[in-house]
Amino acid sequence: MVPAAGDGEGPLLPAFYAGRSIFITGGTGFLGKVLIERLLWTCRDIGQLHVLLRSKRGRAAADRLEELKQSQAFDVIRAECPRQLDKLRAVEGDATLPRLGLDDASFTQLQEVSVVFHSAASVRFSEPLPRALASNVYSVEALLLLCDTLPKLQALVHVSTAFSNAERRHVGERVYDTPVPLHAVRALPDTLLRDVTHRLIAPKPNTYVFSKALAECVVQEHVDTARYAAAIVRPSIVVSALRQPRAGWTESAAGPGGVVLACGKGLLRAFLVEGSARADLVPVDITADTIIAVAWETATQREETRSVRVYNVCAQDNRVSWRMFRAVALRAVREHPLGGALYYPTLIAVRNWYLYKFLELVLQTVPLHVADSVTRACRIPMKIRLSSVPARLRDMSSALSYFATREWRFDSHNVTRLQERLTQADREMYNLDVNSVDWEEHLTDFVKGVRAYLLRESADDLPRARRHMHRLRVLHHGVLLVALAALCALLVYIALALYHSITS
Repeated sequence: MVPAAGDGEGPLLPAFYAGRSIFITGGTGFLGKVLIERLLWTCRDIGQLHVLLRSKRGRAAADRLEELKQSQAFDVIRAECPRQLDKLRAVEGDATLPRLGLDDASFTQLQEVSVVFHSAASVRFSEPLPRALASNVYSVEALLLLCDTLPKLQALVHVSTAFSNAERRHVGERVYDTPVPLHAVRALPDTLLRDVTHRLIAPKPNTYVFSKALAECVVQEHVDTARYAAAIVRPSIVVSALRQPRAGWTESAAGPGGVVLACGKGLLRAFLVEGSARADLVPVDITADTIIAVAWETATQREETRSVRVYNVCAQDNRVSWRMFRAVALRAVREHPLGGALYYPTLIAVRNWYLYKFLELVLQTVPLHVADSVTRACRIPMKIRLSSVPARLRDMSSALSYFATREWRFDSHNVTRLQERLTQADREMYNLDVNSVDWEEHLTDFVKGVRAYLLRESADDLPRARRHMHRLRVLHHGVLLVALAALCALLVYIALALYHSITS
């Protein structure tokens, strides 16, 4: 029987992880880095952490592990307990290959593993379906087959997404059937999959959501007969860290981080969104802490969790409206400006698709193409071609607008019960409570984090960035005055034309 928080015991989670060998996929990702950091920081007696890494751009897995150790996510660990990083072990492989591409030596290396965290995935919403299936579904099948061969494995935690069933407005903590079973999808050749993608995945909005839903079914079907227990963790929209490793820490330019970045640079000027809709955001460290606790409960409650238990990690009653997100982000990005902004940060939020397309053309596409022509004619060096930016902004807006114009209700009873099972000492170390987030404060930290960690801009550059922002504000007001004068002149011209046509 697992003690409840009121039993007055010491921390259960560090004791559970002491001496254990862990296997992690997706360790170089945004969430994966924080998961590793939280395990190393809170579980000082943990055993080895084996991280699946593939060779990339000529860099071997061992080299990529050394690069991972230098991440800003581990700044505190490097400063206070650097020997913890020696517990990381590179496992060379590829999640998209059979048996994860492991050689015999790597396979032997994993025989002591008792907990597996699977967070590797392709998170591109526009990923071609064959590639999304390979990254997000077939890789899960390969991992499950590997898990079957690990003699000491007690718990597998599969990281999915709260939007795997986005076509439902109320999402429970259970695995839902997919519109098309996996065996039917697998039978289609890649060329046909590409041709029928939209019809095949409907009513799901994109290939990412569709593939993650299929993966959940794969986990459920396989683990029902496995000797180890498994759980599925479904975070909603993961944003920067609340406290750990640093307030506002982020390395992700996807989702809201991309919006903050593009808006702060003066590139994104219009966005299709339902302002009153509430965004379900969850900080990355709360997500990681929940995953760590879920593995503990899954391993120690195997008799109660013979079937896959699902945990929706969501904001519940502490959601923030997109209108508030926009207001706080704009204020913060003006007070803590990003370096090299092209224009004063403004963001017009509209719900009408036709109005949005008009504003996108007038405020983004045309100005950026004009600016590109000017910079090329004047031979001004630019890091990117400005003429390529509108297409990127269009892709980002298209991917996010589905989630910014709708609202969902996610059950989270399993997460609530998990919190209650932790001791007070555990609760002081691990934050599973999204209701503890002050969103106005955190969104400000989010913007600061984009500047400091994603763009790696120094605080010493802030005065110069603020002077540049002041000049952009003056320019913006000048543009508004010219536009207003032009509009008044146009109205006067129309009025005079009408007057002459009536009196003549």
